[in-house]
Amino acid sequence: MKARRHFAIIDIVSNQRMETQDELCEELRRRGFEVTQATVSRDIKELKLIKVPDEWGYRYAVPKSAAGHYSYDRMKRLFADAVVAVERNESLIVIKTLPGTAQAVASAIDNSEIEGVLGTVAGDDTILVVMKARKYLRQVFGRFKELIGEK
Repeated sequence: MKARRHFAIIDIVSNQRMETQDELCEELRRRGFEVTQATVSRDIKELKLIKVPDEWGYRYAVPKSAAGHYSYDRMKRLFADAVVAVERNESLIVIKTLPGTAQAVASAIDNSEIEGVLGTVAGDDTILVVMKARKYLRQVFGRFKELIGEK
């Protein structure tokens, strides 16, 4: 649930103007999340959201540096919270997630700069990982399995 909520928060502040935690709480509730102001405050800290000026004052935003890089520990937490299984064939990796979390995991993969990953395609609970070349498949698959605690 936390990963889904974090994804929702990133979506909200990226696409809507949110000045206060109360506004963010209200929008999350509209989307079906039962949250308190304390929970949203912790989420803001964990996501490292910042306040940026705009023409009407200040609003929440995702810092560009945070959006462009995911630490190993952060990826491991996200995978632990959201990923159900990682499978592969001779040329593709498919990641199964909890419903509603695939886009957050795919975004983390896309922004992690993992060598060999060209990009991802995400649905609601499934991610297709596209490799730059077949030679990277085994290494990347091993890394994903490690992130979910398997070898």
